[in-house]
Amino acid sequence: MTEHRTVETPDEPTADEISQQKQVRLEKRERLIAEASDPGKGAYPVSVPVTHTIPDVRANWGDIETDTATGVTVGVAGRIVHVRNTGKLCFASLQSGDGTRLQAMVSLASVGEESLAEWKVLVDLGDHVFVSGEVISSRRGELSIMVESWQIASKAVLPLPNLHNELNEETRVRSRYLDLIVREQARKNVVMRAQAVASLRRTFDDDGFIEIETPMLQVMHGGASARPFVTHSNAFDTELFLRIAPELYLKRAVVGGIDHVFEINRNFRNEGADSTHSPEFAMLEAYQAYGDYNSIADLTQKLIQNSAMDVAGSHVVTWADGVEYDLGGDWDRISMFESLSDAAGRTITPETPLAELKQLADASGLEVPHPIHGKYVEELWEHFVKGGLERPTFVMDFPVDTSPLVRHHRSIPGVVEKWDLYVRGFELATGYSELVDPVIQRERFVEQAKLAAGGDLEAMQLDEEFLRALEFGMPPSGGMGMGIDRLLMALTGLGIRETILFPLVK
Repeated sequence: MTEHRTVETPDEPTADEISQQKQVRLEKRERLIAEASDPGKGAYPVSVPVTHTIPDVRANWGDIETDTATGVTVGVAGRIVHVRNTGKLCFASLQSGDGTRLQAMVSLASVGEESLAEWKVLVDLGDHVFVSGEVISSRRGELSIMVESWQIASKAVLPLPNLHNELNEETRVRSRYLDLIVREQARKNVVMRAQAVASLRRTFDDDGFIEIETPMLQVMHGGASARPFVTHSNAFDTELFLRIAPELYLKRAVVGGIDHVFEINRNFRNEGADSTHSPEFAMLEAYQAYGDYNSIADLTQKLIQNSAMDVAGSHVVTWADGVEYDLGGDWDRISMFESLSDAAGRTITPETPLAELKQLADASGLEVPHPIHGKYVEELWEHFVKGGLERPTFVMDFPVDTSPLVRHHRSIPGVVEKWDLYVRGFELATGYSELVDPVIQRERFVEQAKLAAGGDLEAMQLDEEFLRALEFGMPPSGGMGMGIDRLLMALTGLGIRETILFPLVK
């Protein structure tokens, strides 16, 4: 229980009120600077003599008995998120960066009349303040610092939002720094993301993978079907592309002998933005020499399940809407063509005539961009099957004409050894048995070039340098790609703008 009293939740201040508060705070800033005896102090001192963090104090003395003193003096600093000034004793809650709070008690007896009066005049909500004093437990049992001296560490000239009101989504996204100050879930999201990425790296390290970095500025975009961002290099006087995928460079590394390789870095795709897509996103890609799409699926399942354990302590994660989602066990693997046939009530194979697929799409109200056979199959599959997948599911064996970097299936004509992993309605990862035959790869690139000439802005270009690398021999390999932002979506149930700390917004 704290020393603070519950009060009626006030409305958010108007723009005029914020402007007035800013002016008052700026005047306090001027006073702090003018009255500072040391140029290193004032409203923004270079440093303050912190001896302990707020979490340190909580960890060391959080269980002391009510109304006791420890005899230990500490110096702590934090942001003021609650303040109550009454007579001879003032109370404030100091918050550390991780959200841990500690009460500061500023009394006439401990700091003197002048210092107490300055506290009441100069200290505002949102200020960073340093306090030094004895660690005690108050009469209400609240762990506190009985302040003996204090100092402004950084003066806030704008007021914090009302901490009793929920920030709207636009404010959370556009002013993430405020979101981090006032909302515990926002801070947890940052920690969970860091834990998940660290877990991925541990799993890769345990399995003998090497992490490398590949170029983000590329002379030719490739590695995925996506529309790129285009820029210009003044130094080279040439058009460059922000990468849409690191695939073609990671495969060069496999050709060079780095048999187990991965990268976690940024990708950029000049496409739409919604609850599962962002123009800029973090991507994991990995390649496993002498593996295939089955072994890389096993690895992907392990990566995600280990992340769940390291973030949530269990394979069963609790999403933001309260739903418990089980990522444990062995995940289902279903055939795209067989599951589509079952759901549509008719047999659909790689040999099904295009006219028949078009008729089914029209009857289902689907508009298929760039209407080739594989596009129809995939759009129909999403219409009939995707929404019914609840458990994590690998959807196996895709049409050949939509997967130009994947090898033909070893026993089923007309499909390639590719899977997409779906988690509760969205695609989380994709994996392949990689195409390593340079002759067939060239044929696939030529077909892509024809699509590009026909207006498909997502089609790949013919990459001669990559083909040359393949001609030196790439071992049979399995490869996978997974969005880090989407991994966090799977672990938390949040939308992509909540899992990206600073998402792009218009």
